[in-house]
Amino acid sequence: MVKYQQKCMKCRKNYVLVSSRQRYAICYECQKQELKGKIKDPKMKKMFDIPEEFYMKNSFLRDIKIKYLQFGELTEKQIEAFKKTVKKMKEEQKSI
Repeated sequence: MVKYQQKCMKCRKNYVLVSSRQRYAICYECQKQELKGKIKDPKMKKMFDIPEEFYMKNSFLRDIKIKYLQFGELTEKQIEAFKKTVKKMKEEQKSI
């Protein structure tokens, strides 16, 4: 998949690494406030307890967490995709 850099659609300052699938590119700095929130469910708290670096690099992980904070629940497919992405990023980090 081809990835390129595009300016953030909100602040127009920072560049974001995006692919052709991504329609709306937002940098981590613009989404940082949306990611803050209390997670009461211990199962979800454990799932979202990953290094901040992962959220910086991957807009999909940020989006899933924002959706959980907004709606209070996730579908099974969203949870599986989140876990799969985190696992993949951890494997990449170990190989480096």
